[in-house]
Amino acid sequence: MSELSTESTKPTRTTAAQETAACCCVDVGTIIDNTDCTASYQNVFATRADAEAALEDLTARARRAESDPCDINSQFNEVEGGVELTADFTFCCQIESINFQLALR
Repeated sequence: MSELSTESTKPTRTTAAQETAACCCVDVGTIIDNTDCTASYQNVFATRADAEAALEDLTARARRAESDPCDINSQFNEVEGGVELTADFTFCCQIESINFQLALR
């Protein structure tokens, strides 16, 4: 019968996921490391009113996901077929960005 090691290891910060000694687990800090806190959105709407309504909805969803105020930068562009809405939602931490993106699905 083999013995389990009781040595603790400190997590390392790398860009690749690090497997732990126990099974096939991955240290969450190697995946969610607060380097990507911005969620981007882009879509074309038939009218500017539709694009503005979508931005209002997205803003409300971002406000529900934030703990500190989310920085929202948006832009409307006239394109063939309607109005393109482009928006970046920058949260204070990556998990809030992930929660916001998951809520949109």
